[in-house]
Amino acid sequence: MRFAISREEVFETIQMVTEQNLDIRTITMGINIQDCRGENGQHTGGKIYEKITRQAEKLVRVGAEIERDYGIPIINKRISVTPVAMVADGLDADDLLQIAGYLDKAAAEVGVNFLGGFAALVHKGYTRGDLALVQALPEALARTERVCAAVNVATTRAGINMDAVYDLGRIVKKTAALTADRDGLGCAKLVVFCNSVEDNPFMAGAYHGPGEPECTVNIGISGPGVVAGVVKANPGVDLGELANLIKNTAFKITRTGELVGRVASERLGVPFGIVDLSLAPTPAVGDSVADILEAMGLERVGAPGTTAALALLNDAVKKGGAMASSSVGGLTGAFIPVSEDAGLARAAAEGALTLEKLEAMTCVCSVGLDMIAVPGDTSAETISGIIADEAAIGMINRKTTAVRIIPAPGKKEGDRVEFGGLLGHAPVMAVNRYSPAAFIARKGRIPAPIHSLNN
Repeated sequence: MRFAISREEVFETIQMVTEQNLDIRTITMGINIQDCRGENGQHTGGKIYEKITRQAEKLVRVGAEIERDYGIPIINKRISVTPVAMVADGLDADDLLQIAGYLDKAAAEVGVNFLGGFAALVHKGYTRGDLALVQALPEALARTERVCAAVNVATTRAGINMDAVYDLGRIVKKTAALTADRDGLGCAKLVVFCNSVEDNPFMAGAYHGPGEPECTVNIGISGPGVVAGVVKANPGVDLGELANLIKNTAFKITRTGELVGRVASERLGVPFGIVDLSLAPTPAVGDSVADILEAMGLERVGAPGTTAALALLNDAVKKGGAMASSSVGGLTGAFIPVSEDAGLARAAAEGALTLEKLEAMTCVCSVGLDMIAVPGDTSAETISGIIADEAAIGMINRKTTAVRIIPAPGKKEGDRVEFGGLLGHAPVMAVNRYSPAAFIARKGRIPAPIHSLNN
């Protein structure tokens, strides 16, 4: 299938790239590794390493060629693999640590910055492989540089696995402790999901789902600066017209992502999967979702009206993208990662944006409580409670939600954590001081809502 793009679209794209920070945030190659099971961790890891380095050998080079040929920045080249717990079922935690090492080595060999898929899907309970992977998470995340992990603890159809939620509060705390010299950086590579998706190209939550083909290429685009430019250029329009303007802009951005995805697919010789429209911010000035919301008329993101403004933005982005491509997938909408968005970090530092307001915003955005630093003495039970609340929002609203939270060792409310690069920096935010420990200790399963029975 040939993909046509007009001369006018080319000129518009050039302007968006040069003036408004439009980029392709990631080309992510998904690779099936279910055929790589060996007799132990070393054997399995070696087979996985061989397949990844063979399949993704040209990924970084092709990405650079597309950047050069089309003049569109491609910030990251990444890999996602089948949830490792599925491949390693029956192995123990030490075997999983060996596999994590091979994954990290493979990512370094092919030159990608992150590799996702050290993951387990446990929304109805643990398999032996799931349990071994979860037990291995703190050490695996501390010892590796590029490996990212995800655990799906809930779905709308299954309810919430509170045994896993209980465990993950402790896993997050241990991961932070093992990476205390880096402000708990290991936690930035761990996402806890409700309703995770199989074709998400963004890290840290990407994995190559069991319903995906042998290999595929997924595109994650990012255009907060482009959308902010449109909003700032139209200060007098009403909100209905503003939604239309954002929708039209999302259409144009999506066309760029589709072009890059189809070219990458052709050059790599693997199927094109999806384009994820999520507005993914960075710490750079002019690349902030918060800037969009404030350009709509909020004095500071977090003010009353913030959730409504974010709902308008998310919906318009989805509508525009859906009209531009039949391959829209992944998460698609707007991310609100505090440390990765300069405007969100500023609002949090000023007290305009609280953890509770962020939770409300997750009801209408792409994912959830993302890249949030909390005091290092925050209890494991409190972290489990935050995960449970976010999972409940996703379960009831039939949407993906997630938690990526960093209890920064030795830090207290008002301090600052520094992660560097795209992970940015953030203030340490206050957490409700009342304990959910007795509730979390009940464990078990929160049943699925009645609307899960929709067959």
